[in-house]
Amino acid sequence: MLLKKIVVTMRNKYIIGIDPDAEKSGIAILDTETKEIELFTKSFPETIAFLKWFNENYNDFIIVIEAGWMVKKSNFHKFHGQVGERIAAKVGANHETGKKIVEMMNYYNIPIQEIHPLKKMWNGKDGKITHEEISKFINMPKQSNQEVRDAALIAWNIAWFTIKI
Repeated sequence: MLLKKIVVTMRNKYIIGIDPDAEKSGIAILDTETKEIELFTKSFPETIAFLKWFNENYNDFIIVIEAGWMVKKSNFHKFHGQVGERIAAKVGANHETGKKIVEMMNYYNIPIQEIHPLKKMWNGKDGKITHEEISKFINMPKQSNQEVRDAALIAWNIAWFTIKI
């Protein structure tokens, strides 16, 4: 199979940001012309079916996935023992879900770009972005979970849109 090196530019009408999760991945579809964003959480099979559907119905897009597995040490937490082991297992499961999404997109020849996780510099737990913070620069729904906020931030960042801190 021929692997493509993808260049993400503002020329893509849609940027799909994905924050992979073993249970429900966060997915954001950003229209780069209007800056409108749609947010979803989907299971692994739903994510693959959705991305295949999007590929069949649109042609001017890029998928960008947070690839925490690219970080040499990606299991940063302060817990030890059983709690630490549970956290490590969840991190590993999320990474595997992301790797499988990439594998499936490559199998279906759908363009996908893996990116390093964004810097955690926000006011939320563990430096994650809060709903209030992201709502300052993205027109968000009244409520959001961490997965869709992370997916939205990925898409917004890749589009080179302004982020207000």
